Order: sequence, then C-alpha cells, then structure tokens
Amino acid sequence: MNKIVIIGGSKGIGSAILLQQLEHHLVYNISRTVPDITHPNLVHFQADVLQDSLPEIESIDTLIYCPGSINLKPILSLSIDDFRNDFEINVIGAVKAIQHYLPALKKAENPSIVLFSTVAAKLGMPFHASIATAKAGIEGLVKSLGAELAPAVRINAIAPTITETSLSASILRNDRMKENMIERHPMKNYLKPQEVAQMVNFLISKEAGSLSGQIFQMDYGLVTFKL
Repeated sequence: MNKIVIIGGSKGIGSAILLQQLEHHLVYNISRTVPDITHPNLVHFQADVLQDSLPEIESIDTLIYCPGSINLKPILSLSIDDFRNDFEINVIGAVKAIQHYLPALKKAENPSIVLFSTVAAKLGMPFHASIATAKAGIEGLVKSLGAELAPAVRINAIAPTITETSLSASILRNDRMKENMIERHPMKNYLKPQEVAQMVNFLISKEAGSLSGQIFQMDYGLVTFKL
C-alpha cells in the first residue's frame, strides 16, 4: 500500500483524487477543511499550507498539490496583491510542500509529484493575467525540477480546462452558461473532477515511469484544435 500526500484534498479536483486513491492507498490529506468522508485509509491534518508547519511523514510515495484559484479580472482591476496572492497559493505553496516532503519521497521505490497548471498558460484568454502568470510559474517549476530530480523523483503537471467544481461555480452557474462553455470546446464538453483524478492515477503509477517534466493538457480540444 503506497503512501500518498494530497495537499487540498477536501474539495473539487483534490476531493476526487482523494476518493479514488483511498481504495488502494494510505492517503494523508492536508487542508484547511475536513473532508466530508471517513475511511480507514485516510489520515487528515488540518492546516493552511501557506501559514502552518506541514506535518512530518516518515516516507511517502507521491505528493499531489491541488490548491488553486480562479481570479478573473481585467488587468486594471487586478491589484498587485491579487498577483501576489495567486502566486502564493499556486506556486509558493507547491514549492513549500516539495521542499518539505522531498527527503521522504526519495526513500520511495517509484516516487512522483503531480502539480496543476491551466489551459490559460498556453492559450491567451482575457481576464486571466494573474492566474495564467502563476500557473506559468508552475510549468517552469515542473520543467526545472524534472531535470534536477531525474532519475530519482518524477514530477508532472496537469493543465485542465474549466472543471465542474465549487471553484468554477460562478462560471457554470446556470444551464445557458454551461451550454456556452460546452460549445467553446471543439470536443463539446468540459471536465469533471473524476476525469482529472483518473489522469493523476495514471501519472503516479509505474506505467508512467517514462514521464517526467511534462505538462498534460486536458482541454477537450480548446488549446489543441481550431475548428
């Protein structure tokens, strides 16, 4: 049974990842809110990754960092603090977690790290200046650490299109907006958290042993295709 640390596994994509991994692995969830499930394979630590000390865990196989933000504003409405806060949540928190758990990861047989970017880091979208800048930092981090940690620890990122979670509830707040979002994607759909969790499951498996330093677009064709 592998030991998996999930930062932010109580909501959204993180929750879907947690639920999937609990069936076969021991999961340590670190988040500000308590998951609304109990399971013999779940150990929860209530903590804010940016403010609190992270718990010590002797050895782990996988680190998954899920916290993110959707901060959509015109550039003149974005404050410097907006940029700073988005960078803290998305990048600094991930760096803190990696630095803390890297010694434990290096003890594992097939250690891996999964982070999250966004399609907006590749496809220019209006009102995404702050979050796209932060997530571009994640992509740079994945590339650099992929090289630095090879062959000991693999690190990859997933760059999803909009995903149906509480974070995106305002964007998908009614049927008309959902239909518009479906039509924007060439493959006529947007993501559910369980789809992203399945990709994570593959990336942390031995079958993905050749993959590191990669950014995987889960975009329903939004970035990939022009129709």
